[in-house]
Amino acid sequence: MADGTKAVVDTSAADGATDEAALAAAIDELAGETAQQSPEAARTGTAPDDEPSPAPSSEETSEITAPLSAAEIRAELAAGGAKAAAAAAAARDAGARPARPPQDPQPTHDPRDTGTLPQTLPAPLRHSGDKIGNRYRLEECISQTETFSSWRAVDEKLRRAVGVHLMASGHQRARRVLAAAKSAALLGDPRFVQVLDAVQEGELVYVVREWLPHASDLAKLLANGPMEPHEAYQMVRQVTDAVAAAHRRGQAHLRLTPRCVLRTDSGQYRINGIAVDAALRGLPADGDAEDAERTDTRAIGALLFAALTHRWPYPEDRYDLQGLPRNLRDVPPDQVRAGVHKGLSELAARALFDHPPHHARPIRTPEELAKAIALMPRIRQPEPELPAFSAPPRHNTHALPTAPNPTRVVAAPGTAPAPNRLAPVRRTRRRLRRAIKVTAWTVALGAIGVASWQLVDSLRHNGTAVAAATPGPSSAAPTVHAATHTPVPIEVKDAISYNPLGDSPESTYLLPKSFDGDPSTTWTTKGYNEQFGTKPPLKAGTGLLVDLGSQQSVSTVNVQFVGNTIAELRIPGPQAAANPAAAQPEAFTVAGKKSGTGAEFTLESPVTTRYLLIWLTSLPKDTDGKFRGYVAEVKVFG
Repeated sequence: MADGTKAVVDTSAADGATDEAALAAAIDELAGETAQQSPEAARTGTAPDDEPSPAPSSEETSEITAPLSAAEIRAELAAGGAKAAAAAAAARDAGARPARPPQDPQPTHDPRDTGTLPQTLPAPLRHSGDKIGNRYRLEECISQTETFSSWRAVDEKLRRAVGVHLMASGHQRARRVLAAAKSAALLGDPRFVQVLDAVQEGELVYVVREWLPHASDLAKLLANGPMEPHEAYQMVRQVTDAVAAAHRRGQAHLRLTPRCVLRTDSGQYRINGIAVDAALRGLPADGDAEDAERTDTRAIGALLFAALTHRWPYPEDRYDLQGLPRNLRDVPPDQVRAGVHKGLSELAARALFDHPPHHARPIRTPEELAKAIALMPRIRQPEPELPAFSAPPRHNTHALPTAPNPTRVVAAPGTAPAPNRLAPVRRTRRRLRRAIKVTAWTVALGAIGVASWQLVDSLRHNGTAVAAATPGPSSAAPTVHAATHTPVPIEVKDAISYNPLGDSPESTYLLPKSFDGDPSTTWTTKGYNEQFGTKPPLKAGTGLLVDLGSQQSVSTVNVQFVGNTIAELRIPGPQAAANPAAAQPEAFTVAGKKSGTGAEFTLESPVTTRYLLIWLTSLPKDTDGKFRGYVAEVKVFG
């Protein structure tokens, strides 16, 4: 039907047999097409077969659920075939068997046994404007399959946009979808799109998640061509770190596609649909951890391959990317497209293929992939090219256009000589040249005078002592060198999440990124529903405690943020000197306060300390509506 649901009607035995034969032919045809796929594609959880296109939408493609794979289509068809065969058999035996006596209305099976639930059940039919859970108002259907639908909705309680998946509660996958959603919600990692709610209500199961309207998925980012090496490096590094952290906590994605990788306005990558996407499509999750790790690692390799080559690494066209020729197997990206970064090409081949070229060792787990990325030389962002500057044409203000040489006319004998008309013109030119020279000298002398006055005024206000022309032999160290002092960088040894007003440290795994020398990587605070404040119950702030390793003389601290942030530089006082991480904010001395996307704290006089506190008192609002702070880089100078 046009709305994506299945029409259920009574059929005769002949109609049932006809439907069964047609369904069997469809399954055989699909099996024949699948047999021609490459063995590499058959081993992956994201088999590169043709997929049904999602419903058109005006929203970002990052919010469109990825289409079904061949394995998922076969599962749906097989379930439908079993149902049709059972109906046909029941119709044939209806006349031969006597009518059954009425059965006990109470169920005689364990309701937790999902094997007794139907394998196919239409997605619940809903329309725009319907309310779910008396809270979520459906706005627009983003995608629709036979078993579930995905919507953009509005949380009327919190007045924010959310994403909602709908499924019939009687479906065999419903309990697994709820379990996957609840486990994803407990992950609590900001690098993943958060699951906000998972509820079974009557005949309906719905999963609510964050909605990122301003984020773009990887498929859209690759629409105009491959990524630059620096962008591809950032993508694979952030995605791998997030997936590796999830696997350490026992979570796997199992369906990581370009539609699931989203880039926000701040340049951070977030992953959508962990565990839930696979459960919605019935992909097996009861395999061992080794298979799950290999599936996610191979999927990351496919993402990097696509980012480097603008081609999908399997024969089929997927996600608006052209597939590779069927006879081209286990080929690294640098052999598909010229100019690909050599290190990233080798990394993609080792993660994607079980037998990488050049006898390289394959990478089978996200943890191994993260270590391999860490061992690579860091790929820096290229310097922006300055526009070509052409020097303006020189204008000689002293040279004036000259008239052509006049033709000398000889007067006839006996006639009076004609008056000389060129003399006034020559006198005018000489006056003009003299006036220009006087004006130029006047402007030059005036500029010198103004500059001298400004220099003297600056020296007077700064209190800089000018050394005497003939200093005495008992003079101490000259003060002139103080004005020519060059700041010396001080290495940051460690960073600590300072959160005395909260329950626990914030994003400890991201702390090294605040001083790694790469402004594109950040340490991130938690997401707060309310902005910081000075009155309870609002929290006054949170901070980053910088450890210099030993006592250092500090004169300047430079901090780069993402988004408009208000921060204070605080120095540990006597009460906080012994253990600054356990001290209260009042035990620190405020040395400066700045606001903006960057802050440079210049101390009036150098301070000797080991610890510096970057205390955040106002955070920017992120795309999910929460207030979240990002510290990109901290540099200290002595």
